[in-house]
Amino acid sequence: MKKSLIALAVLGAIAGAAQAQSSVTIYGIIDTGVVYSNPVLNTTTGNTGSKFSVNSGVIQGSRLGFKGVEDLGGGLKALFQLEAGFSNDTGALQSDAGTTTLFRRKSVVGLGGNFGSVLLGRQTDILDDVSQWTSVQDFGGVTGAVGHNLDRLEGTRTDNSIRYNTPDVSGFTASAIYGFGETAGQTSAGQSFGFGGQYANGPLGLFAAYYESKLGSNPSDVSLTNSAPAFVGNPGDTALKTFSLGASYQAGPARLYGNWSRVKQPLATDSGYIQGVSTSITPGNFIIGGLNNTKTDIFELGVNYAVTAPLHLLASVQYDKLTFADAGAPKGRLTQFNLGTDYFLSKRTDLYAFVSNLRANDTVNPGVYGDSTGATNDSQTSIAVGIRHKF
Repeated sequence: MKKSLIALAVLGAIAGAAQAQSSVTIYGIIDTGVVYSNPVLNTTTGNTGSKFSVNSGVIQGSRLGFKGVEDLGGGLKALFQLEAGFSNDTGALQSDAGTTTLFRRKSVVGLGGNFGSVLLGRQTDILDDVSQWTSVQDFGGVTGAVGHNLDRLEGTRTDNSIRYNTPDVSGFTASAIYGFGETAGQTSAGQSFGFGGQYANGPLGLFAAYYESKLGSNPSDVSLTNSAPAFVGNPGDTALKTFSLGASYQAGPARLYGNWSRVKQPLATDSGYIQGVSTSITPGNFIIGGLNNTKTDIFELGVNYAVTAPLHLLASVQYDKLTFADAGAPKGRLTQFNLGTDYFLSKRTDLYAFVSNLRANDTVNPGVYGDSTGATNDSQTSIAVGIRHKF
């Protein structure tokens, strides 16, 4: 009897240790707001007017995720993360180019330890990580259409990829990613790669990052799949190069930040440019201003001021200079001003209100939330009020 009790106690201790060495976390975000925009193009009638809508993911995309870690001993750990994106205004799963993907936001497995971590699967590059030093941290999708979808700071996925992350060394971390094009006999077709680093020490944050992707029948950069008609080239030709540089500084209750991105798209073409008006007015990740741009410089300044611990006042401005593929086309300009307030009811729930004005010169206005005005030299104002809950 005594031996049986001892055996049970030992088995219980082993089971408890195994339980402590492994963990799985279920998490998510639900973000929804009511949005008013004016003017917005009605693609059915061809006229413009005001538009009311309920938008999912105004600041952060709504999502449901699972992540876990298993201690393998000797400092080595097994890691995984699965994250599904959905539109909670309709309940639908998010899709890429019309194809529904269950774990669209992230699907990775790998190993971690004192050496850092290596992850395999569908994931974002370091340009998504460094968005914490930009307006994406405060305004999220509000600044996506004006440029952050284009320079990848909103977070663009790479399929069939391997990513290495260094350990933190006195506040400095670096990362490199490689996406396989998976085309027989054509290693460069559809491949992508990126690298960069960030530094966080006290009130100062700095970052620099680069990403490049190539055409192919199975491009690892999912944005090429979404925007394939915008490019003319051969498999292996470079479709995108983007470089970003920025800084953030916490000065008492105010976080000040600024950044610059340059995006080059050497294969971009546009046959719809006629006297300053484009017949292609559907903005996407690679098409802003309704025209396919070959080079874009995106500048940003912003501030997050904590009036009290729960109440934050927000402001930012984005300025884009666009070079188009068509010979003789003038340089396009997009300027967006944003004001907002974010009130935290708790650590997990906040209320927000934003007002934005996006002005276009010599280019089509893509709209603050992607609702194009359908015209060049136009101005659009959008107001959003919403709630975000994290669990």
